[in-house]
Amino acid sequence: MRTSERVYEALRGEILDGTLAPGVPLAEIEQSERLGVSRTPLREALSRLQGDGLVAARGGRGLVVAGLSLEDVRYLFEIREALEVKAAGLAAQRRDPAVFEALREELRGAGEQLSAGASRVDFYALIARMDAAIDEAAANPYLKAALRSVRTHVARLRRISSDDESRLRDATQEHLLIVDAIIEGSSTMAAHATELHLHRSLTSILRSIDARPEENPA
Repeated sequence: MRTSERVYEALRGEILDGTLAPGVPLAEIEQSERLGVSRTPLREALSRLQGDGLVAARGGRGLVVAGLSLEDVRYLFEIREALEVKAAGLAAQRRDPAVFEALREELRGAGEQLSAGASRVDFYALIARMDAAIDEAAANPYLKAALRSVRTHVARLRRISSDDESRLRDATQEHLLIVDAIIEGSSTMAAHATELHLHRSLTSILRSIDARPEENPA
C-alpha cells in the first residue's frame, strides 16, 4: 500500500469514528509527525479527503475536519432517499436470492445479539455488507459510485445515535423488511421499505441532535 493511501485510510477512519472531531485543524507539520510520514503523501491524502467532503479549507486556519450541520443532515438524507430507494428496487429485479437469504439469517441473529449486548461495531459491519450486496445486485456502476460517496458521510452520523439501542433493534427489523422484499423480487416493496427505514433513521438522528446540542456537528 502506498504511503499516501495508508495516510488517507488512517485519517478517514479517525474522522468517521469521531477521533478527529469537526473543526479540528489538520496542520501538515503536526499530522506528518504524528503519522510518521513526510508532508508529500500527507498532502495527497488531505487532497483526497477534501474531495470526499471530509476536510474543508477555513480562511486563516488551513484545512480542518469538515462539520455536518443540521441542514447538511437533511440534504444528505434527501440524496440518500433518491439513491438508496432506487438501488433497492433494482436489486429486487436483479438479485441472486441466495445472497440475501444468507444476509437475512445474519440479520435475524444480529437482532438477538443486540438485545444481549453484542458489539455495535459488528452490527454496522453487517449493515455495510448488506449495503454492498444491494449495490452489487443493482448492477449500475454510476449508482454504486454515487452511493459510495454518500455513505462516507452516513458513517459519520451513526455515532450521533449509536447509543440508542431501541433504535438499532428497530433498524434491524426495517433492514429485514428490505431484504425480504428483495428476496421476493418485489421492487415496489423494497423501495417502500427503504423509504420507511430512511425516514425513521432521519427522525432518530434529528431527535438525538436536539437532545444533545453540545454534540451538534455544525
